[in-house]
Amino acid sequence: MPMIRLTVPPGSLTEEGRKTVQRKLATVLLRWEGAPDTAFFRAQAWSYLVELPEGAQTTAEDDAPRFLVDVTVPQGALSERRKAGLTEEATTTVLDAAGLSQDAAPRVWVLVHEQPEGTWGAGGSVIRYADLVALAQENRGQRADA
Repeated sequence: MPMIRLTVPPGSLTEEGRKTVQRKLATVLLRWEGAPDTAFFRAQAWSYLVELPEGAQTTAEDDAPRFLVDVTVPQGALSERRKAGLTEEATTTVLDAAGLSQDAAPRVWVLVHEQPEGTWGAGGSVIRYADLVALAQENRGQRADA
C-alpha cells in the first residue's frame, strides 16, 4: 500500500497547512494510484510529517525552505502519466500548506520509490501487487464512507 512522507524545515507550514497536509497528500496519492475511495484503502495510505530541527536544512545558496516528498508504492502501481500527475498535485498541495505560490515549486522535490515485488510486507505476510489490484477491484463498488 502507498506511503508518503513530507520532510519540512521548522515553521515552514502554515498552522492550517500543518493540520491538513498529511491527509491531503494521502488522498492525492490514493487518487493517482487509482485506489478506490473506501475506508479500508484510506487506512492503508500512511502519511508522515517530518519536521526537521532548526538549522537542519539549507543549500549552498540560501536558507529558503525546501520540501521533500518521498512516496513509496508497489512496483507497477504508477504509470509515467500517474507519476507526473502525482508529482504536480503533491507539489501544489505542499505549496498550499506552506502558503507559497507556484513560483516556489522548484523548492518542492517529489521522489517516487517503487518497492520491488515481493519486498513489501504487512500483517506478517508479503503483499503482492496482484493481490492489491484484486482487492481494489473488489472494493470499487463500495461507498466512500464504507
